[in-house]
Amino acid sequence: MSKKKNEIVENLEITAVAAEGVAVGRNDNYVIFVAGVVPGDVVNVVITRNRKNYAESKLLEIVKPSPDRVEPFCRHFGKCGGCKWQMLPYEKQLFYKQQQVCDQFARIGGISDVPINNIIGADNTEFYRNKLEYTFADRRWFDTADVEIDKQSRDAEGLGFHVQGMFDRVIDIDKCWLQRSPSNELRNSLREFTRRDGYNYYNCRSHEGLMRNLMVRTSTIGETMAVVVFAKNDKSLIEALMKHVETEFPELTSLQYVVNEKFNDTIYDLDVVCWKGRDFIYEELDGLKFKINAKSFFQTNTEQTLKLYRKAVEYANVGEDEIVYDLYTGTGTIANFVARHCRKVVGIESVPEAIADAKINSETNNISNTVFYVGDMKDVMTEAFVAENGRPDTIILDPPRAGVHENVLNVIKKVAPRKIVYVSCNPATQARDVAILSDMYKVTAIQPVDMFPHTHHVENVVQLKVKS
Repeated sequence: MSKKKNEIVENLEITAVAAEGVAVGRNDNYVIFVAGVVPGDVVNVVITRNRKNYAESKLLEIVKPSPDRVEPFCRHFGKCGGCKWQMLPYEKQLFYKQQQVCDQFARIGGISDVPINNIIGADNTEFYRNKLEYTFADRRWFDTADVEIDKQSRDAEGLGFHVQGMFDRVIDIDKCWLQRSPSNELRNSLREFTRRDGYNYYNCRSHEGLMRNLMVRTSTIGETMAVVVFAKNDKSLIEALMKHVETEFPELTSLQYVVNEKFNDTIYDLDVVCWKGRDFIYEELDGLKFKINAKSFFQTNTEQTLKLYRKAVEYANVGEDEIVYDLYTGTGTIANFVARHCRKVVGIESVPEAIADAKINSETNNISNTVFYVGDMKDVMTEAFVAENGRPDTIILDPPRAGVHENVLNVIKKVAPRKIVYVSCNPATQARDVAILSDMYKVTAIQPVDMFPHTHHVENVVQLKVKS
């Protein structure tokens, strides 16, 4: 029985969680997806989109809350686009993430006979991120508590995170529970200074205003980087603001700024000016030191990254005479981890700055058996490349959410390494790729890892061995 658009469905019982954290209910055996709810909730919804076998809906009211619900600890919950599972106890979050991996490997990968290890949870579920990016907006999101605010005043501006699904509105954040000090203090100080001294906030529609973004990076060894992004090269205003940050936060390891006059927010093609300190910070993992600059990719939960990489190295189980390929190597973190256990590691990555960091990270740690190449994976990873660098005994994959290009999977099957370790932030595309490899490889171990508490995201490590 299909549902019509704008039809209201009452007393829908939520029974499960689907992909991307969206929950599922059934009405007359018809599947209805709804966001912002948890299993056990009884809700009223309005149908927003119809499909042959299911409908999408918008929550109108929670008629009866699930017994599993808890009170979210952040006052911005529900408006901010992050931490969407704060209303679930952490053990329930882990349960549904584990279930997500099981479901996707059974449904997409056709794998149901390999036991999936219990998910590795986080010891710290608050202040766990090492990188946050805040946005300045000349008009912030208003809710019912903001009725007294003059929408033409400086109080109408916002510094924080984007509202879910809205590129031109931000939630004005007073406290974020994701990153340790001085992240909150630095953001709030910049808000006070800029509003007091007449710094205009950016409008992403008209492209007017000076203040654009703030990035904060921290490390577990106590180093902090702040990068302020301006929309115009107003030297006097930039200098005054940077002096303010320097004075108020002398503990910063790295203070930098960027002038971004483009229509998009990326800074990867722009110059980063170092105002004070180093132009990078250090992080340490298992005795290895990693250099992180403003453009570096580095896993954003350092403590869980260590658990993830240890598991990847365990699954690789490389011998001292092996050649290992680390595809999508980033800044060479996994490559340098594995290099201590094998003869040679070949790393490939598409971002030139990341490869530059990977080489420096090897030098910093006195690792001499790594080589790194930059380029699009499907163009670099060819049979000729393998002939030049040696046939890999083990391949480690850590691709973006879209997964591995089919051309790369075909080359992997042609060179036929004995083992593959596949690390992924998207179990759905990972399961798809594993299915493509299944004619030559069997899955021998699966290990989910929770990198992002209070979200639906889950990381997963899979070990594959060539069939005999």
